[in-house]
Amino acid sequence: MNEPVLVLNANFEPIHVCSTRRAITLILAGKAGMIANGRGHIRTISQLIPRPSVIRLESQIHRPRPRVQLTRREVFRRDNYTCQYCGKREGNLTIDHVIPRHMGGRPTWTNLVTACSSCNHRKGGRKVEEAHMHLLHIPKEPPAEAAYIFGKHLNENQEWVPFISGW
Repeated sequence: MNEPVLVLNANFEPIHVCSTRRAITLILAGKAGMIANGRGHIRTISQLIPRPSVIRLESQIHRPRPRVQLTRREVFRRDNYTCQYCGKREGNLTIDHVIPRHMGGRPTWTNLVTACSSCNHRKGGRKVEEAHMHLLHIPKEPPAEAAYIFGKHLNENQEWVPFISGW
């Protein structure tokens, strides 16, 4: 009952991922309709309820364009779990401020990168140029596309691909 279900707006725009329990509640309340059933059925005493994989809301929900939230996990995901100074993909990665905080560096997408602990220690509280280091990729905010936002669920839910591609 806790498997992810893709929620589409009335215009088929992907807007959210909820649990199967929440999706069934929306369907039974008449607020959503099932688009894809890739998981079988749920048997109750009196009926057989299909287990949804993709649902669509009956009425259009107006909301602002989504943005990727700035979190430690998302910085690692954006940088592909790779040190942005030396290219290592080891387990003890840290977050580094390109412009250190004591020099006015803010915690923004363009100032945070993934770094291994040795590169982070080597850079210290200096700017990249002062430490004679260079970045493999210039940090920027990841795209707020549906493929990026919902991409972590696509390996297990291939039936979502037609609804996510193009948004």
